[in-house]
Amino acid sequence: MEKNKVNLGVVGGGVAGASAALYFADLGLNVTLFEKETSLVNGPPFCHLHAGGNLYREISDAQCLKLLKQSIDFLRFYPFIIDYRPTVIALPTTDPSTPDALFPRLNLLTKEYELLIQADPYNKVLGRSGEYFKCYSKEELLALKEKDLVQTPQTSDEWMIPVAKNMDFGKVQFPLILVQEYGLNLFRLASGLTLALEKISNLTLHTHTVVSNIQKNCHSGKWQLTYVKEDRTEESQFDYLINAAGFRAGKIDDLVGVSCKSMVEFKAAYISKWENSTDTLWPEVIFHGERGTPRGMGQFTPYPGGYFQLHGMTKDITLYEDGLVANSQVSCQPHLKQNFMEKIEKSWSKEETIQRTTSAIKHLAQFIPPFKEATVGSKPLFGAQQIPGDDPTLRVAEVSFPTEQYARCEIVKVSSTLDMLDAITEQLIGLGYLNETARGKREIKALQNLMDSTITDYGEKLCKERDYPTLLAHRSVADT
Repeated sequence: MEKNKVNLGVVGGGVAGASAALYFADLGLNVTLFEKETSLVNGPPFCHLHAGGNLYREISDAQCLKLLKQSIDFLRFYPFIIDYRPTVIALPTTDPSTPDALFPRLNLLTKEYELLIQADPYNKVLGRSGEYFKCYSKEELLALKEKDLVQTPQTSDEWMIPVAKNMDFGKVQFPLILVQEYGLNLFRLASGLTLALEKISNLTLHTHTVVSNIQKNCHSGKWQLTYVKEDRTEESQFDYLINAAGFRAGKIDDLVGVSCKSMVEFKAAYISKWENSTDTLWPEVIFHGERGTPRGMGQFTPYPGGYFQLHGMTKDITLYEDGLVANSQVSCQPHLKQNFMEKIEKSWSKEETIQRTTSAIKHLAQFIPPFKEATVGSKPLFGAQQIPGDDPTLRVAEVSFPTEQYARCEIVKVSSTLDMLDAITEQLIGLGYLNETARGKREIKALQNLMDSTITDYGEKLCKERDYPTLLAHRSVADT
């Protein structure tokens, strides 16, 4: 590395940290990335673009509009991780609300999407604005039920055929709503980011590394990091430090000596295998519900080969008793109980994997009866999610700057990553570490010319290393 360049340290190789390392190394800074695990982008599962936040009725319109813009930015930045298939929203008959209550927000999002396209035609990544959502009556679905499945769906109607053939119409309200919210693939992001970072000469990646101490040199003003890698203790100095340690971010805050207010929530998603659906391309299906109750939201996310990722926002499935904790007055780091840390750092028991996956299958089979035949597909996807502040419903957050030359990444949804990078860029410009031409940069050389097959192959390797089915690294539908 060139010694006269600005040295940037990034602690944590999740979506936020790995993206920051890629972004600022491409801008010419000397970057060192520290990651505790042996590979990048571990942690809490994600599978959905949230292009408008339609999963979350409880959040504000302002958050939804921001999620829409952030999702478009994220899709344009990382197109190789997108599954181009829509999402179907259904309200159970037991839900106290009605589909009509969703229309004001859907119409607002449609108008905002049109404005974003007018501002930049390249924002047209969710289809035509007038087709952002489409409603289906019971009569329309009964007609679709009689049609043959389409091997590669192209239209909204073709995507709805498997839903029409398998849904229990007596359990849901009408209309059902199809929205152009697409899928995100965690393993493809981990693969593509790793392959891109390997191309960059001014970036050093330390995996399987723990940062043990941080001090500010009072003479040079630089951050001095002590870290342990392969039982060796080493030190490095940095002009600027980015804390992207995810749910462990509070530990880095404690080492730096800044105050904070944050929460951590343990979450899990369950992998099922439905043999009778191995050749069927499904949309994602969301069943709204009240969080934390037995009727909590259900999320039915398809992968190739009949694999489905399942969420159930109940305490028997995705949510856990004591799974949401806040930091204390003596430490920025919220402390999860030992049983959660054992899952994160060691392994799940076979019994809990079977019990919770079976509960998730049962939860979704209320509405999709043939799905009761599904079985456990693998161990769960899991991790702990940081939430800045004290509002557990917060879905839009980016970054904060609690002291000089230090950024704390606070993304709750991965689509907030680009806004986070823009905010840090402004700080670095203000410090004279970057010039103003860096503002708003979106073309990253190392991301260009990544072969889809290479991303898939390396994604399969990551799946094997983490003990998941290799098909989870495949796209459900080819890029459109």
